[in-house]
Amino acid sequence: MTELPPLTTDTVQGVIDETLDDDTLHRLVWHYLGYRYDAAAQSWNTDLVEPVWQEKYPEPPLFIESRPATVQLTRSIPKPYKQLLKEKLGFKGYTIDQLVPRLTRRATMAGWLLSHMAQNGLLDV
Repeated sequence: MTELPPLTTDTVQGVIDETLDDDTLHRLVWHYLGYRYDAAAQSWNTDLVEPVWQEKYPEPPLFIESRPATVQLTRSIPKPYKQLLKEKLGFKGYTIDQLVPRLTRRATMAGWLLSHMAQNGLLDV
């Protein structure tokens, strides 16, 4: 696996702008959810993953392909952080012609990453 980009607002902006590819985005969210790939065992280690995610997703989900996983990701964003995309990145949402699952799920992942940053002191809120 290639190295992950740093978790910054520029990286999250890349999610919205689609300059960060889907595979890297998935790996970034998985990393901050606690999933670690053990190359020697060729399996996922979930020791750092919250129990609710471990139980439902023993292997990290492909959020862009999975509505249920994206819904769970959305629900895991604490209420005070739900508007960070708008507040920190000025994201106004998508136009009707852009409302496709892939883009809206990427936006959810971007929002979750900002929430994670805020909860871990990586973002001024």
